[in-house]
Amino acid sequence: MKKIILITGGQRSGKSEKAEQLALSLSEHPVYLATAKVWDDEFRERVRRHQERRGPQWTNIEEEQLLSRHDLTGRVAVIDCVTLWLTNIFFQHGEDTNRSLEMAKAEFDAFTRHDATYIFVTNEIGMGGVSDNAMQRHFADLQGWMNQYVAARADEVILMVSGIAIRVKG
Repeated sequence: MKKIILITGGQRSGKSEKAEQLALSLSEHPVYLATAKVWDDEFRERVRRHQERRGPQWTNIEEEQLLSRHDLTGRVAVIDCVTLWLTNIFFQHGEDTNRSLEMAKAEFDAFTRHDATYIFVTNEIGMGGVSDNAMQRHFADLQGWMNQYVAARADEVILMVSGIAIRVKG
């Protein structure tokens, strides 16, 4: 049976750790689908720490944009994260919010059509003030709209606050 879980929260709120713990409670051999594009040495180190935290029981897949290339039927998968995935799409589409949102929705729908358990990790980036930078405002809009799209289709939504999980839906 297909199940979609969304784990959201701010930076360093414990989202990824919660997603990994949940996946391991549901499967002995979960999938970790990483959407990050490594931009610099600091980010490379961040990715390394994430990889080190996971053990050999994980199947690791790296996919920057086309999630639908991967059929995870029957698997439990952590997709970490929607924000980095959207960043890749946003810049590929020349920072066009509408085209980026259309592609992201289509990819999400195609990817999640299979019978699997999907645990999406995302960020709440719009909870602070409004940026004076137009590109940042457009991306915050994209992120907010995509979070709403995923949450509407999710069976469960969990908000992480300072390492504490708060059930929002399901």
